[in-house]
Order: sequence, then structure tokens, then C-alpha cells
Amino acid sequence: MEAQTSPTSNFKSEEYFVNMGPQHPATHGVLRLLLTIDGEIIKRVEPDLGYIHRSIEKMCERDSYQQIVHLTDRMDYLSSHINNEAVCLAVENALEIEVPDRVKVIRTIIGELTRIASHCLWWGVMGMDVGALTTYFYGFRDREMINDIFEETCGARLTMNYNIPGGLMFDIHPNFQNRVKNFINHFKTKIPEYDRLLTGNIIFQKRTQGVGILSKEDAISFGTSGPVARGSGVSCDVRKLNPYSAYDRVSFEESIQTAGDSFARYQVRLKEFWESVAIVEQLIDNIPEGDHKVETKAVIKLPKGEFYQKVETARGELGVYIISTGIKNPYRLKFRSPGFSNLSALNKMAVGGKIGDLVATMATLDLVIPDIDR
Repeated sequence: MEAQTSPTSNFKSEEYFVNMGPQHPATHGVLRLLLTIDGEIIKRVEPDLGYIHRSIEKMCERDSYQQIVHLTDRMDYLSSHINNEAVCLAVENALEIEVPDRVKVIRTIIGELTRIASHCLWWGVMGMDVGALTTYFYGFRDREMINDIFEETCGARLTMNYNIPGGLMFDIHPNFQNRVKNFINHFKTKIPEYDRLLTGNIIFQKRTQGVGILSKEDAISFGTSGPVARGSGVSCDVRKLNPYSAYDRVSFEESIQTAGDSFARYQVRLKEFWESVAIVEQLIDNIPEGDHKVETKAVIKLPKGEFYQKVETARGELGVYIISTGIKNPYRLKFRSPGFSNLSALNKMAVGGKIGDLVATMATLDLVIPDIDR
């Protein structure tokens, strides 16, 4: 690049290209960022994807609808239950199947526990990304309690495959309600601890306030969703706007901040801790009696047509778009993943800042790369 001379000095600056990733301690997963920098100042960020691409959408075209479910928890593996639910809802709506109320409530409880567990991991790693190693251990302490509940419920801790078209693979464990209530009572004392450890830390605030700003207009233009969009003042919570499962029978607030910076996105997720706790508390003692599934045919065939279902994962809106020709596998299946659109806004947020600011900004996007690559 052509060297430039500052009008106020005799020093020359020159633009450089630097690779951050695909294996780098500041990137979450195998993400490569090509940075154009002038000294420490970022001029451009170009994400380079595909390092963990597995052709999941193409695989869905040859699999049955029951088999497709287990592929989705390999995308955003921190929102496994919610991803599974998205496909199940799409299939159930296409077949006009009404699942029992018991299933709706259990799915909602499991989904909110998934959201809390995902945010716990994000919070721990967010602190670590900006130099606060202690948060990692505190976040994982609480996340492990949820994983223990999941393991007792469905036998898995990460890739769940508990939801199936028509309901749940099997009913909840007899200890489920007690263990969930014990966790909720425990976690309500820990969220204030998170604030004492990180939120109120002046160094953390200096690293995040006014950093990585994304305006409301840009958040809409880039198609961002979830906490990224809500941190810029965009109302986009699918649970509120298009309720599914049992979200129409619980009371909760959509967490919105307007500053649009990294600290605002952080605050959105901290508030979502409290809202998820409130949702679980409203449902855990009111799980209806009944069956945990309705019987479906061994080979599911959707009617001819196009079907779309969206849900609110921990990272934003996941959409499932199915084109069916009436056979046992879809002609085309497309996932609208939240991470892809959220990542597209990174260049807008990072230009003009420093590399250290990019690390903090990227942490508030809460990227899960297999959700983007698929």
C-alpha cells in the first residue's frame, strides 16, 4: 500500500493485512478475519467462512424429517434444544398436528434453561476475552448445573435430540421439577454476583462502553436479531412477536437497550437471565398432565408446499424454510441462522476502533461458527 505522511509529523503510516484466525485465541471457533489495519486502527474486517462447513442443508435433502432434527443441534450447539424445536414445529404445523399442552410447557422450560446455559458460557468467555479469567469458572459452575439436569432428562449434555416431531422422545425425569427449582433458587443469588464481578468493573466498562457501536438503522439493515439487535433498540424477540409453544401463557419483558455499543449488548443478555428465570418460575409448578407426544407415522411425509417456522435461540432468530414435494424428505431445506447476519455487521462496528476493541465487540456478538457455516 502507498505510505501516507501525517500533516502534523514526519512519521509515515502504512496499511497492513493481518490474519486473525482461523485458529486464534480471540476468535470463537474456526473463524478467519482478514484485517486491514493502520497501526492499531482497523480499516476493514473481512470474515472468511467455511472452515467447519459440513453441508448440513444438503444432508437434510436426503434425510427423513425425524433424522433432520438431530442435525440442527450440530449447528448452534449452545441452543440445541431450541434448534430441535424449530424443525419439530415446522413439521407439526405443516401436518397440522396439535401437540399436548404438557409438551408445549416442557419445551418452553427446556428452551429457557438452554438460553440461561448459553448465556452463562457467553458471560464467562466474555470476561475472559477482555482479561477477566475468573468469570469463566463462575459461568461454567452454573452452566454445569443445567447440563446435569439435561443429562438426567435426555441423556445428553450438548447435542440433545430430545424434541421429536409430535412431542418429546420421552417424558421428563421424576426429579426434573425439583432439580429445576433448586437451580432457579441458586441462580437468582448468582446473577447479582455476575454484576459485582464484571458489570460494575470500571475496567470492563471502559473496554465496552462506546465500543463497537451499531445504530438501530444499521442493525435493521444488516438483518441482525437477538441480543445484538435488541442492544441497538430493535424489538425483534420472536417469543413476543410470534409466540410458539407456551410463550403465549407467560409474562416476561423483552430486554432492549438503545446505546448500540458492546456494553448495551452485554446488558441485554444480563437482563435476559432474569426474564428466563421468570418464565421458568411461572411454568415449573404448572406442567399439565397428559402424554409427552402424539403418535406420528413411522415415515413422515409433508404435504406439497412451502413451510416456514422461526424461533428465538440464545443468539437470535433461527428460521426453518422447507419446500416439500410430498415425499419423505424435503426438496429443499434452508436455515436462516442468526449468527450469519449478526457477523455481517462486524465490519460496520469495528472500523475506526483498535484490535483490542474488535475482540470485545466480537465477544458481544456471541458467535457460534457452526451455526454460520452449516
